[in-house]
Amino acid sequence: MNEYLQSIIDRDPAARSKLSVILTYPGVKAVFFYKIAKFFSLAKFHLVAKIISQFARFLTGIEIHPGAKIGKNLFIDHGMGVVIGETSEIGDYVTIYHNVTLGGISPSINSEQQRNNKRHPTIMDKVVIGSGAQVLGPIIVGKNSKIGSNAVVTNDVPENAVMVGIPARNIGVSTEEFKPYAVTEETKKEKR
Repeated sequence: MNEYLQSIIDRDPAARSKLSVILTYPGVKAVFFYKIAKFFSLAKFHLVAKIISQFARFLTGIEIHPGAKIGKNLFIDHGMGVVIGETSEIGDYVTIYHNVTLGGISPSINSEQQRNNKRHPTIMDKVVIGSGAQVLGPIIVGKNSKIGSNAVVTNDVPENAVMVGIPARNIGVSTEEFKPYAVTEETKKEKR
């Protein structure tokens, strides 16, 4: 728990203390309830798991399906409107901003044929996904990539990519350093 809270403080300049993160960050609460729901899901108590998931959604505005696989130190910043689908897989030290969807591409078409199949994205380690981004389908987002705000990603993303636009396209190489919102002094100079 200490490592998890410190990882959030390291990525969020607004975080003042571990206590404030525990008490006021909806992403922390959503991940906590996800872990409980995941326990019941693995024990085949799927209804109980979904009820816990929906309760967490009511409290936090963040919906994480109990079937999703989440690595360590996921940081959901602000969080409202985040949806993480059932077959999503998220690596370690991933940062997700508000209104992000990790979703399927055709959930209402041939639903029976889609059951027990991979329908949602795999997000590798140290990826940052900007607010409003939609990452859709059984794709892989490579390690250390950055997904820009409001991007729509429907194809695999290579490691260290910077993806922007609709549909998303790779515009450069990302560094391993965490850059919230992908804004740095260098990118500001490039725009001038």
